[in-house]
Amino acid sequence: MDSVGNIILYFVVAIAMVVSAYLAVTTTKILRAATYLLFALICTAIFYFQLGFQFLGAVQIAVYAGGIMVLFVFAIILTHKPNEKSAPLEAHRQFAGIAASLAGGILLLFALFRMPLAKGISLSEAIGGESLTMHDIGTALVGSEKFQYLLPFEAVSLLLLACIIGGVVIARKK
Repeated sequence: MDSVGNIILYFVVAIAMVVSAYLAVTTTKILRAATYLLFALICTAIFYFQLGFQFLGAVQIAVYAGGIMVLFVFAIILTHKPNEKSAPLEAHRQFAGIAASLAGGILLLFALFRMPLAKGISLSEAIGGESLTMHDIGTALVGSEKFQYLLPFEAVSLLLLACIIGGVVIARKK
């Protein structure tokens, strides 16, 4: 059973992550957006530490919160003036972004409740009967066996790294 302190820490970190992620996508100053993204990445590392994956949490801080954020900041400084405000989005672009976000959220919730997480059962089955621990969910997310998601997790991280390297290369050519 989780202690009350862990549960309180979980909700505090979850709220901080949601707020910082929201601020990262809504702020008009690009360096502030990068700073809010850094806070969201650090909150992700805290979740890894809570799940008992100390190595993955340390890698999250060192690689994403450290190295990639440095690349982001350098790319921003090379391509924009640091305190330059971005132009506000037009109404039809805001609507398209909101619609895409809602569709993505619905698909994510569908996958979360239908895809098998751990021990071959889905989250909806676990709510109805069997119990899943945070350790089981963490193992399912970073495991390499059937119905575990280490390969997609690493593929996304390599894709993000390639995008950032491409952005730096393009920024250096200007």
